Amino acid sequence: MRVGFLYNHDAVHQVRHTAPVAAALAGQAGVEVVVLSSTPDQEREVRALIGPAAARVRFVALEPGALAGALDRALRFVSPFRRLAVLRRNLSAFADLDVLVVPETTSILLRERFGLDRLRFVWIPHGAGDRSVGFLPVARSFDLVLLAGDKVRDRMIAMGLVTPESSAVVGYPKFDTVDPAQALPSPFANDRPTVLYNPHFDPRLSSWYRMGPQLLRWFADQRAFNLIFAPHVMLFQRRFHASMEHRGVRWRADVPSGVRGLPHMLVDTGSDRLSDMSYTRAADIYLGDVSSQIYEWIARPRPAIFLNAGGLSWRDDPDFAHWELGQVIDSVDALPGALDRAVAEPARHRVQQDAAFAGTFSRTGVSAARRAADAIVDHFAA
Repeated sequence: MRVGFLYNHDAVHQVRHTAPVAAALAGQAGVEVVVLSSTPDQEREVRALIGPAAARVRFVALEPGALAGALDRALRFVSPFRRLAVLRRNLSAFADLDVLVVPETTSILLRERFGLDRLRFVWIPHGAGDRSVGFLPVARSFDLVLLAGDKVRDRMIAMGLVTPESSAVVGYPKFDTVDPAQALPSPFANDRPTVLYNPHFDPRLSSWYRMGPQLLRWFADQRAFNLIFAPHVMLFQRRFHASMEHRGVRWRADVPSGVRGLPHMLVDTGSDRLSDMSYTRAADIYLGDVSSQIYEWIARPRPAIFLNAGGLSWRDDPDFAHWELGQVIDSVDALPGALDRAVAEPARHRVQQDAAFAGTFSRTGVSAARRAADAIVDHFAA
């Protein structure tokens, strides 16, 4: 059985969610592992994560073509143009596989648009959050969906997106690469509490477009807190962000002048640390909106503040279940009071956070990567 692992994105943030599974499958009797990547950075990240197992993996570099690369620079804000071009241009590489493991859903077009009917697909979502984008009908197109825990699987089954036979709970392979509960030293040379601001890029739900620059200026002008500005890795990859689901497009503003280089602020809009949990393990208070990183944050329960920038009616909505894990505010003016409460009552939401973590991530004495590898072999090798 030839099993491919596809990495076809603009950044490397999805790699940790499936690369450990490739390593667990590599060298297993009757299994050949092929890693297909569309950028050198993605291949580099896979090799770094799987270590010696790389010697038992075949690596394939996928190219979109010169014309597609040029068009992507103009069209990427309205569609995943480069990703589609990579799929279309490299059909022979995919046709050579029996199973393809992916951390996203665009790849199912290999079957639905490009005719690779024999290929079987495994989806391991790159995150375990609550947004509706993780619970779309496209999930039904996959032969096997491997999930982090009962929270997501139960919701998918209730929605008719997967069945008990087409899904399995295997844990969170990203946690095989780093201990999410291990605290890291503060990057600041003082003893102030450190806030992590982690806005998403979604045009409708992100706090960045309506209040992000104002929030950074507020932190720049005060001296009670440190700030790590570490947005979703895709926010600063593009100038425009579009959402087909919410039918919206937003212009992404730059980081305001005067906030970089301050001793109490760290601004990172593009390094690998945005996706390796460096910042979630080094901060004291989480400030964000709809990123699934909140679930990685609560591996070590700490205060969280959520920015309802769009004035959404969120209560009792499963898409915003994570907003029950902290305070919810709707303006920068409300931030000082929320931060003061977070410092005064750091364990205020600990019970909810502990329960949410246990429901979101299945953890046993067996690694998530090994559980996922076994699930793939059991499902397809029969």
